[in-house]
Amino acid sequence: MKKINWKQKNWKFKLGLILISSSLIFFILLIIIPLLEISNTYKITFTTISFILAEVFFYTGGFFLGKEIFNKYKAWFNPGNWFKKKNNSDSVPIEIVDNDRTIK
Repeated sequence: MKKINWKQKNWKFKLGLILISSSLIFFILLIIIPLLEISNTYKITFTTISFILAEVFFYTGGFFLGKEIFNKYKAWFNPGNWFKKKNNSDSVPIEIVDNDRTIK
């Protein structure tokens, strides 16, 4: 994994990462708000506001990061991808030739 050189990145990249990171706070609030002892109307209102802000922050941050990096982070945040084996695209298939047959 490459390290990010923060001194070479422009303000748009940094702002994009900050917005995407801060959207996680609003997503976490979606779990916490229903557990609070407040009126149900307030729970619904705060949950809706938190969800909208999380989406707005996430996609605005993606706009500043750019298409390629945004798709990378979007796949990283997808829980369906957390436990998949990584495909090692750098490896080259090896062929072994044994007399008249080829084994891959």
